[in-house]
Amino acid sequence: MIEFRRFGNAGLKTPPLILGGNVFGWTADATTSFAVLDAFVAGGGRMIDTADVYSRWMPGNKGGESETIIGDWLARRGRTDRVLIATKVGAEGGLSAANIETRVNGSLKRLRVERIDLLYAHRDDPNTPLEETLEAFERLVRAGKVGTLGASNYDAVRLEAAALIAEERGVVGFSVLQSKYNLLERGELEGDLLRVARRRGIDVCAYYALANGYLTGKYRNEADLSKSARGESVGKYMAGNGPRALAALDGVANETGHTSAQVALAWIAAKIAAPIASATSVAQVEELLGAMELQLNATQIAALDAASA
Repeated sequence: MIEFRRFGNAGLKTPPLILGGNVFGWTADATTSFAVLDAFVAGGGRMIDTADVYSRWMPGNKGGESETIIGDWLARRGRTDRVLIATKVGAEGGLSAANIETRVNGSLKRLRVERIDLLYAHRDDPNTPLEETLEAFERLVRAGKVGTLGASNYDAVRLEAAALIAEERGVVGFSVLQSKYNLLERGELEGDLLRVARRRGIDVCAYYALANGYLTGKYRNEADLSKSARGESVGKYMAGNGPRALAALDGVANETGHTSAQVALAWIAAKIAAPIASATSVAQVEELLGAMELQLNATQIAALDAASA
């Protein structure tokens, strides 16, 4: 049975897996993306995570391609309450009130929706007062254009500062945090940042949940790096305790009858609300979905903790 978890302060709930939309318009064309999205929802998935800049890094793209594909898919299948859309603004142009409004209106148009379920500040903007950013987000919530607010790539100091300002001014504030987090990259979240989130009742999700695919076990040696467009970015994991973490994943996977990827995602789900993972085929989606019903026991979690410490 799939467990639904609270996600933010506006009543959103999601299973412990979020589908990443960063590949749509990059390594997945529109037809493939539609198939991936259909499979995700059919398998019990609910939340899709994207951003207004995905996937501008692809030659010929300008950003917004992922949102456009998701919007076309929503228009084709019909928007329902079963599908939740999370997107982000601020990676380009910062988090001034004017830029937030312009960017959100662009996202709404591309997504073909009247309301974004969860809107993130994509990354902190030290050049714009937090007060201005939070009040701009508050206006969007009041206007019905946004449901829940989140912060992505904020550190503990700035997340706490934003919480204090929201409290003092009586505005909505951030109730979701998105951070880099996986078995091999634990330092950014664990510690002060996670303590602030828990103290403030902020739900947490993780991107790079599979370390760019390394934790699937697909990349075991240098020759494997040519297997995909992401290969170049996973070479760094082969040093240090990467192989040790893979060995631990292999052990738990054998015990549970699941794949290494499913175990890596279930480890994250045992720690926080949900991991985010992307897929470029229906087969990959089906594998990811298998993580939602896997609950690791304390011994298995401890073994993975030790191997990845």
